[in-house]
Amino acid sequence: MDDKNRVQQAFLLGQSIWCDYLSRSLLRGGGLDRMIEQGVRGVTTNPSIFENAIARTSDYDQDIAEMRSRGMNAEEICTALTVADVQEAADRFASIYDSSGGNDGFVSLEVSPSLCHDEEGTVEEAARLFTLLDRRNVMIKIPATAAGIEAIRRCIARGINVNATLIFSRNCYRKVVEAWISGLEQRAEAGLPVSGIASVASLFVSRVDTAVDRLLESFEQGRELSGKIAVDNARAAYSDFEEIAGSKRWSSLASKGASLQRPLWASTGTKNPAYSQTLYVDSLIGPHTVNTLPPATFDAFLSSGEAGLTATMDREGGTARLAKLAVLGVDLDSVTERLLKEGLEAFEKAYRALLAELERKGNVLSSSHGG
Repeated sequence: MDDKNRVQQAFLLGQSIWCDYLSRSLLRGGGLDRMIEQGVRGVTTNPSIFENAIARTSDYDQDIAEMRSRGMNAEEICTALTVADVQEAADRFASIYDSSGGNDGFVSLEVSPSLCHDEEGTVEEAARLFTLLDRRNVMIKIPATAAGIEAIRRCIARGINVNATLIFSRNCYRKVVEAWISGLEQRAEAGLPVSGIASVASLFVSRVDTAVDRLLESFEQGRELSGKIAVDNARAAYSDFEEIAGSKRWSSLASKGASLQRPLWASTGTKNPAYSQTLYVDSLIGPHTVNTLPPATFDAFLSSGEAGLTATMDREGGTARLAKLAVLGVDLDSVTERLLKEGLEAFEKAYRALLAELERKGNVLSSSHGG
């Protein structure tokens, strides 16, 4: 593997590196093409990413003015711009999708954050976006709320590619996996094909350490756990994945042509400057995984990361640390429930800010153009 860069080395070990960012400048300035050449195999987006790309640059202003002149409102403009970017990115990854047999080369677009507790609305929005995008190598991101998990099952049953997002806990991960398998089984029972339906389960990593480390500050004997619980939590979920992948239930679906739902490590940019920039990449490499990296983390991994089979390392130590965390009185389930709530709020805030800025820009630009 000496002639490969670290991203390519990770791929040889079974992990696909995706980019956790998308913008028109990345698409049209050559940045995404360079990343693809370096080994990036997909892209994820979220409302915060699009707020940064659309609301905080002038790259989209001409299109915003033109759409506003046609009477489109902020929400319609938002959908049109994000769908166009995702379609353009998906076309860049089409050859990877084809050469991987439909296993890679995906771009994700999230349903409206306002639908996070609306099962029916989420299913309808996911189907609408999937149809609008009109690409086989796109995934619809659905937050793993109670309503979202049921929506995931129904979307999989309808043949929609799903990126289950905002997963923080092992328990939530297992519920998402159950929804995915149940959706495929529903298709099989109805005599529908289960091949060609792709899904990932996005476990958020770094935010777990940020929250837990803050709680550990009050425990002298808990400092040795700082910076370790997020990786231990993700590795525990990966052990669940291995169990499911080896089950008879999965084997039955695989024999019908179904593809595994891969664990995807999200929120892998390091929040604590005392930790390595590549902590949440180096520590979670394993077969059938995806890691989606913000551009800065991607650059850091290329220059100083370490590629090795690490997702299955130190399981006994991880189990012991998670047990010690509980003994100290830190309830990881409560922490992850709060993180889900905060994640949903952050995405909805970003989405509302984007709509407000599109409204403001639409008014200003239409006035300057005599609209």
